[in-house]
Amino acid sequence: MKLTVFGATGGIGQEIVKQALSAGHVVTSVVRDPSRFTVSGERLTVVRAALTDPQELREAVAGRDAVLSGLGARSRKDAGTATRLTRTVLRAMEAGTTRRLVVVSAAPVGPHPARQPVVDRIVGRLVSAALKPVYVDLRAMEDELAGSATDWTSVRPPKLTDAPLTGTYRKVVGGTPRSGRTIARADVAHAMLAVLDDPATVKQGVGVAY
Repeated sequence: MKLTVFGATGGIGQEIVKQALSAGHVVTSVVRDPSRFTVSGERLTVVRAALTDPQELREAVAGRDAVLSGLGARSRKDAGTATRLTRTVLRAMEAGTTRRLVVVSAAPVGPHPARQPVVDRIVGRLVSAALKPVYVDLRAMEDELAGSATDWTSVRPPKLTDAPLTGTYRKVVGGTPRSGRTIARADVAHAMLAVLDDPATVKQGVGVAY
């Protein structure tokens, strides 16, 4: 497949690029700061863009089979980043024929799991309160997706770690895994690539966790 990856300098984004190249895909990585991008490969093209002008991105998404995005806020002070940058990507895609879009969101944006243990409910409330601006941003981003013409999927992980790829995790289409507390960035990237060909995930949030 021909793929375009946004947010490719982040932990999830770089994992998406590395795993996609290993799987034989042709990848275009769109980055704001190429000095932070450490991946290389014969089937890789790196495009520098500020992600503020949809027209600037149209060539990067034109003719691709899918677009994947690791864009998002890294902290409370960056809240608003996911919505603003994803809106630019959506506008760029609207000008062409590429429709498949997979983005990373977060577990608190999804529905609460049924029969969630009390301790997990308490921890969830504390995390949601501490990072409220980030989750408000991600909900707004998902609203943008829902109002778009794309065949989107939002992958929603809990707390991220830098553990190695396992390829083994729980996935709930339209829901959230019960007592899902952590997942490695590498496995989030794996999940994002895995849903590309799964029609059941189109226009759905997908909860992932160990």
